[in-house]
Amino acid sequence: MKRKSYLSSVILLIAAFIVVAVISEYYFSRIDLTEGGQYSLSNATEDILDNLDNTITVKAYFTADLPPDLAKIKGDFNDMLTEYSSLSHGKIVFEFVNPNGNSEIETEATAAGVRPVLVSVREKDQVKQQKVFMGAVLSMDDKKDVLPFLATGESIEYALTTAIKKLSVKNKPLVGFVQGHGEPPLAALQQVKADLDVLYNVRQVYLSDTVRDLYNYKTLVIINPKDTFDIQSRNVLDTYLDNGGNVVVSFNRMNGNLQTLMGEENITGLEQWLEEKGLKVDNKFIVDANCGSVNVSQRTGGFNMTRPVSFPFLPNITTFSDTPISKGLEQVLLGFPSPIQYVGDTSNNYVPLAMTSEKSGVIGLPVQFDINKQWTNADFVDGSQVVAALLETEKRGVQSKIVLFTSGDFAVNGTGQRPRRLQPDHVNLLVNSVDWLSDDTGLIDLRTKTITSRPIDQMSDGRKAFLKWLNFLLPLLLVIIYGVFRVQMRNRQRVRRMDQGYVK
Repeated sequence: MKRKSYLSSVILLIAAFIVVAVISEYYFSRIDLTEGGQYSLSNATEDILDNLDNTITVKAYFTADLPPDLAKIKGDFNDMLTEYSSLSHGKIVFEFVNPNGNSEIETEATAAGVRPVLVSVREKDQVKQQKVFMGAVLSMDDKKDVLPFLATGESIEYALTTAIKKLSVKNKPLVGFVQGHGEPPLAALQQVKADLDVLYNVRQVYLSDTVRDLYNYKTLVIINPKDTFDIQSRNVLDTYLDNGGNVVVSFNRMNGNLQTLMGEENITGLEQWLEEKGLKVDNKFIVDANCGSVNVSQRTGGFNMTRPVSFPFLPNITTFSDTPISKGLEQVLLGFPSPIQYVGDTSNNYVPLAMTSEKSGVIGLPVQFDINKQWTNADFVDGSQVVAALLETEKRGVQSKIVLFTSGDFAVNGTGQRPRRLQPDHVNLLVNSVDWLSDDTGLIDLRTKTITSRPIDQMSDGRKAFLKWLNFLLPLLLVIIYGVFRVQMRNRQRVRRMDQGYVK
């Protein structure tokens, strides 16, 4: 009888496992405790996958025997592709191949744009260089896109979803970068343009174009102008906004010349135009104790030595509001920004996007830069200052939006043979702004999903002390708790053994 009961229990258990396995093929759930939900797919990804019309093939070129840290990326990529395939109802098809040791596959991978990278691998107490592949090629019909190398710390979901969107998108909205007032050309905004090209047709435009032509553009972007916007140009912008247009303005109200070591006012006409909208940019410099540095040459012992010197006129922005534009950003270095004040009425929606630290000051003209100045707390008494903001307005039932930054070149690479490489958040901040104004797919939330920086020197002293003592005391506390539990358990066991009716 007992044997039959035992056999029935085993059969029921196996049946339960089979039912759970079948159900989990169609319905599954998990809890993601990582900051930013790095292992949970966003609604944007799910919507894009659910609406795919054609099959997309992903050919992943990964080296077989990777070091543990890189093997984890391969595993994460494989898991994500499996989930993408399920959510797309089989429209994402993938395979993994190993190019190493096969010259034909290796040539195929490099020709497609997947680049090999040399990494250091420890083997039998020796360190050697190993060529590894960690990329993928996506194809749909006659269109292709490539992920050259999936590096540690990058958002795999963002890279993969944007590549899929790039292949599947049909009608890209137009985004115009205004020219004609000394703005840098699109060639000087390489990283920004590369990100925007995924979802938009990006073009250079002139305000001398007819307003009817400008209506075709979802958003106009004005970056670091040097010349004046005359009344006619400002009227064109007004008409564009009145008809539901959106504008990003990134400009310097004040200029800092490190050659002459002088600060001066930058008059472009935009400051007047913005103030009429309710966004007043003061003609003052912001200084911040949390700042970047400049390199200073100094002759010592017959040699020219270069050393970095903190320069408060370059605030390191780490405080961002919880909006789609700035959510998830870590830090952005701004050059010579000015404070923004809202002077409009309450019918508009004004939201600060980025602020300096509480140890900030405001300096008016005249300004002469002293690189060797010894800054003190007395120089930073004006509190946090707004350096970026958004404004939403509505006239006669038509909505328009402006995003403003008071530093002009934070997202500019420059031209020439060696343009500067920007930190990801510099690009993200500008591209997020265009996305928020122009796109409703939700990809904006993926761009900053990965943690990009956690500098310990920017933590408060209290937080540093808490983490230090937590790391020291927590293991001891766990051992003590376990010891107390063991003692109590043994005491209870000893008492039971002393009971006359105790049977082991």
